[in-house]
Amino acid sequence: MGISTVGVIGLGYIGLPTAAILAAQGVAVTGVDVSPSTVDAVNRGQVPFVEPDLAGYVSEAVSSGKLRAALAPVPAEAYIVAVPTPFIGDHKPDLSYIKAAAEALAPVLRGGELVILESTSPPGTTRRMADWILAARPDLSVDGADGRPVVYFAHCPERVLPGRIMVELVTNDRIVGGITPEAALRASELYQVFCQGEILQTDAVTAETAKLVENSFRDVNIAFANELSLVADRLGIDVWELIRLANHHPRVNILQPGPGVGGHCIAVDPWFIVDAAPDEARLIRTAREVNDSKPRWVLHKVLDAVAGIESPVVAAYGLAFKPNIDDLRESPAIEIVRDLAATFPQATVLVVEPHVDTLPAELETFDNVRLVEAEEALEVGDVQLLLVDHTAFRGLSEQLATKRLVDTRGMTANRPQARVG
Repeated sequence: MGISTVGVIGLGYIGLPTAAILAAQGVAVTGVDVSPSTVDAVNRGQVPFVEPDLAGYVSEAVSSGKLRAALAPVPAEAYIVAVPTPFIGDHKPDLSYIKAAAEALAPVLRGGELVILESTSPPGTTRRMADWILAARPDLSVDGADGRPVVYFAHCPERVLPGRIMVELVTNDRIVGGITPEAALRASELYQVFCQGEILQTDAVTAETAKLVENSFRDVNIAFANELSLVADRLGIDVWELIRLANHHPRVNILQPGPGVGGHCIAVDPWFIVDAAPDEARLIRTAREVNDSKPRWVLHKVLDAVAGIESPVVAAYGLAFKPNIDDLRESPAIEIVRDLAATFPQATVLVVEPHVDTLPAELETFDNVRLVEAEEALEVGDVQLLLVDHTAFRGLSEQLATKRLVDTRGMTANRPQARVG
């Protein structure tokens, strides 16, 4: 008989969709979050962030009684931990959220439960999570040693794209790594409840590292495109045209450059590999440094564009880390707007972001930053700064192309324009 009750710890961009998709398959799910407002929203059947199709899943799951939210874990047959894993200081991983989740789970375990870590983590974190729980519960074990009841620990990294989460949760292949083979098998059986893709079993450390490698691969390729944009600018050529021509080679597929790299994965995960193997991960470190430096380069392009204007107005389009979502985590667009407002306080920065209603906390403290509609930004902006290629901005490309423009996304490429970057 399969697992019928699951606790999901963390109701963010990964935890809530996972809870909803399990509930849609008839599993009784309790979602746990430390935010009372998130818990209240979910219990009303509402979603506290933007993700296509998720609202329908959550509303139906709550109405059917299969999904409820709480501030603390309750007994269940399995738990999925999906809490943040940011970094602190000199790009060191912050595992405090995972430790807090482990300490909250420990008192409700009785033995026989499956505990899965989905949070993207440095190698060895699943084992550390198990150790934190077993330190609080020495009457339990991972392997039945001394006759103690077993808790099965596994890692299953999420690998979905914001904006397509509800589709990719079902269709993507999944990697499941257990601290023991039995843990990997049990975790695979849980994901088979909703996953139509192939489920690949391995050990926990390999599963943890696989997710980091996937995002580091993407980061390195983006860094190549971003570095090309610097080279092209120095040579006075159009990087978008350069890449278009190069990609006609049958074995070349260069990505598109941008203002930097954001989000909870690509901007963070490679540093976990660098931290784990600093002497060996030289290319990965360099790629991170290239991408982390790109917002500063964009800032200087904007400052060059407003040179000579005493109190310029800069119209900045987009704050999210990628198109068509409201996810602002690690967004280079926010970094650019913040640094512009701080570096040039005489400037006014008009932000156009159709997916949020208020400025994020990083920008609220600046008197010279305002959230406006596109019409106002187009009319009064001395310089137009395109940071995110939201679909909502596509209809503005002809107008933007006639303005003094810094286009970091190439949305107006191949249009006659007064381009400055």
